[in-house]
Amino acid sequence: MNQTAFLTSNQSSDLKLLSANELHIVQDLIKKEKQFGTLSKLTQSFPIRVDLAKRQCFQEYYHSMETQLISSGFRYSTLPPSYVRPVPDRPKLLEVTDYHNAPIIDLGCGDRKFIVQQIAQACQQYGFFQVINHGVARETMEKMLEVANEFFGLPMEEKMKLYSNDPSKTTRLSTSSNIQKEKIHNWRDYLRLHCYPLDKYTKEWPINPPSFKEIVSNYCSEIRQLGLRLQEAISESLGLDKDYINNCLGEQGQHMAINYYPPCPEPELTYGLPAHTDPNTLTILLQDMQVTGLQLLKNGKWLAVKPFPNAFVALSNSKYKSTWHRAVVNAHKARISVASFLCPSNTALIKAPKELIEDESQAIYRDYTYAEYYNKFWSRNLDQGHCLELFKNI
Repeated sequence: MNQTAFLTSNQSSDLKLLSANELHIVQDLIKKEKQFGTLSKLTQSFPIRVDLAKRQCFQEYYHSMETQLISSGFRYSTLPPSYVRPVPDRPKLLEVTDYHNAPIIDLGCGDRKFIVQQIAQACQQYGFFQVINHGVARETMEKMLEVANEFFGLPMEEKMKLYSNDPSKTTRLSTSSNIQKEKIHNWRDYLRLHCYPLDKYTKEWPINPPSFKEIVSNYCSEIRQLGLRLQEAISESLGLDKDYINNCLGEQGQHMAINYYPPCPEPELTYGLPAHTDPNTLTILLQDMQVTGLQLLKNGKWLAVKPFPNAFVALSNSKYKSTWHRAVVNAHKARISVASFLCPSNTALIKAPKELIEDESQAIYRDYTYAEYYNKFWSRNLDQGHCLELFKNI
C-alpha cells in the first residue's frame, strides 16, 4: 500500500493537527524512507496522539538527515557536527609530508627473481608498493575512473535505488563507513560491489550509466588477474611455492569499493576514511591522478602517497604487516578512488604456514575462518584498532 495514501486517507484527522511545515517534514520523511526501503515508525504508530507522532516524525527526519549521501550536489559552508573529529583525532594536515622513495615495482622488467626480491623488501619495510607495467590497459583504468564519476553525478533519486546500510548486501550504495556502529561519520560516499564470479553479481549492479556494467566488468577481470599474479609473487617472496597462497585461500572472492569524496568545507576537521587496515588478503587501489588523498603511517608519521602515472597501489597482508592507511579530503575538489579487494573464501582456514614456523606454539594468531574474521570486522568501528588482534594466541 502506498504510504502517503495510507496516511492521508486513514489518518486525515490527525494530520490536520500538524502545521504546514510539520506536514511537509512528514511527507519528506516518507519519501526518504521509501528510498531507503524501510517503513517509517510514523506510519506504524498511527492512530496515536499527535505530540507522539511529531516526536517520532522529527526523530526519523533528523536520523535520515544524518545518514543521507553527501554526494547530493549541495555544497556545505561548514562541516556538520556529526563529522567533526575530537581535537586529538584530527588529521593535522600541516604535519604530513610526502612519501619519498615509496617503492615502485616494474612487473614488466622480465627478471622474476628481482621482482620477488623487491616485493619482499617492500612488504617487510613498507607494507605496500606501487606497480607499473602491470598488464591492465591504460584505457581500462581511465574508463573505470570516468564511469565512477558519472555514477556519482547521477540524480539523487537514481543513486538512492541502491542505498543500504546492510554490510551483508552484495551491491549497495552507502555513506561514511559503518553508519550503524560509528559515532563520528566520514566524509565519503561509496558504492560497494561483489565482483566474482561476475555472472553471479553483475545483474545487481547499476543500470546507469548505461556503460557501467561493461566497463566495470572488464576492469574487474583485469584486476583479478593482476591480483592473482601478485599473490604468486608474494608467496614466492615468503619462500613458499608460488601457488601456496592462492591454493590455501580457496575460491577467492573479489569486492570493490568505488569511493567518492566530495569537496569538504573543513578538511582539517575530518577524514574521508580514518586510519585502518583492510580485512582481506590484498588491496589494489586505483587513484585519482588529479587529487591526492591516500596517506600511510611510517615510523609514527603520516606520509602522503602521490599518485604515479598508470600505477596501482598494492596493500599487503599476511606475515607482512598490513599497513595503516587513511584518506583525507580536499576543500575544493572531489576525489575518486577505486579499491579492489581479493578475499579468501568464507570457509578458508587462515593459519600460519608450517614452513614459516618451527612448531605450532610459535604461531602468533590462532586458526580462524575468513567468515569469522570478516563478520568480526564489520561488527566494529573502522578505526577501533586492528581486528586481527582479537585472534591473537594468549
